[in-house]
Amino acid sequence: MSELIFVRHGQASFGAQSYDKLSPLGVEQVRLLADHWQTHGERFDHIYCGELLRQRETAAELLPLVEAPAQIAVHPGLNEYDGGPLIDIYLRDHHPADSGVTLPILDRKLFQQVFEATTSKWIEGALTPGADDTGFEPWQNFKGRVHNAIDELMARHSNGSRVLVSTSGGVIALALQRVLGLPDAQVIAANWMVNNSSVTRVRYGGGRVSLTLFNGLSHLEKPGLRDKITYR
Repeated sequence: MSELIFVRHGQASFGAQSYDKLSPLGVEQVRLLADHWQTHGERFDHIYCGELLRQRETAAELLPLVEAPAQIAVHPGLNEYDGGPLIDIYLRDHHPADSGVTLPILDRKLFQQVFEATTSKWIEGALTPGADDTGFEPWQNFKGRVHNAIDELMARHSNGSRVLVSTSGGVIALALQRVLGLPDAQVIAANWMVNNSSVTRVRYGGGRVSLTLFNGLSHLEKPGLRDKITYR
């Protein structure tokens, strides 16, 4: 059996000018994961990541755990969806104009509330981009490209390969759907559960695919480290 080991990127820079960069805590989370794996003798054969900076930075911290000669393979199919255009359309077309919500939303609780409502409309196909809305990706397109990327990696790497995948929560949630056959609404519910630097493992081979771990945080579930567990 071969294995895909998905790692959600470390904490990104919420509220900063650019979200797409690991925060200092995000870097520490991934380094703690790398140290944990190093201590337990974990080694991997290949490593992939999406094109986003936070995914590439996470992969760079994990690269020493990959057998030499090793290099990071960047795969656009592993990119997270862009939430910005989705929120813009939701607030314009589906949110009360007098609600007082303005962008950027810096309150984490309010942001999560708006984001959950946004993604629900997105999955339903109820977000309609206008001519000036750039970067919008329909839900079905996002789902299709992620499923295709996962299938491609499984077809490419067999015979006991252990493949690291540095990516994001939405991609990991769709990996669950690929394995467990979850309905779309449950995919987004799973997305909200995926912690920064968490580990999800999928084993495959002989025509079978199975989930062996979801959202593992053994590197942070230790005395003195639990305060480093984050979602956003």
